[in-house]
Amino acid sequence: PRITCSLSPISRRSRALDMKKLFLESSINLIKKNRSYSDEDIELISYGLESIYLSFTKAIIIFGIAFILGIFKEVFFLLISYNMIRSQSFGIHASKSIYCLVSSIMMFIGGAFLCKYIFLPMWVMIITSIICVILLYLYAPADTEKRPIVSVKKRKRFKIISTLLGCIYTILIIIIKDLVIKNYLLFGMIWEVLMILPITYKIFNLSYDNYKSYGIN
Repeated sequence: PRITCSLSPISRRSRALDMKKLFLESSINLIKKNRSYSDEDIELISYGLESIYLSFTKAIIIFGIAFILGIFKEVFFLLISYNMIRSQSFGIHASKSIYCLVSSIMMFIGGAFLCKYIFLPMWVMIITSIICVILLYLYAPADTEKRPIVSVKKRKRFKIISTLLGCIYTILIIIIKDLVIKNYLLFGMIWEVLMILPITYKIFNLSYDNYKSYGIN
């Protein structure tokens, strides 16, 4: 008789976690060989690497859905627009991978359709962009409990770069004629702003301004 074996959901989840852990540990060890970093720097690098890993694994699913729906290009450019600001503003992380995947599908598949078919009046886009820039200045960077941004210097740098990127996006939205590209920039910025707002953290019952628990204001 043929003997079959399948992994239980727990085993598959454990295997996925082991793969992520292996990727992060191998990458961090390689980085440490070339340069000495503080513990906080390693935490931030680990945060970025974990985001890249999760983004890559999610991207396979998201791009697969996008290809089937015929919106691959829209999803691709929206992801680029979003991740450019995300890399400096950071923001909320879902407590479970499945939540992250579902929310990402809603944001990028749904957002791609908005970019492709919904066109706002220019004055609405400009006002929305300016509001986003103000919110980036007020709330970026937003950390997480696992990855608090303790350094005052780093928080200031991230805030400045985030705000500058928001200003650049706003200028591009004004001067670029292609309406779809305007939408990539606008919705990429909107999605990231939503990720850093205190109300978003509150809705998902996650702690905000985690660096303050280290006695730093």
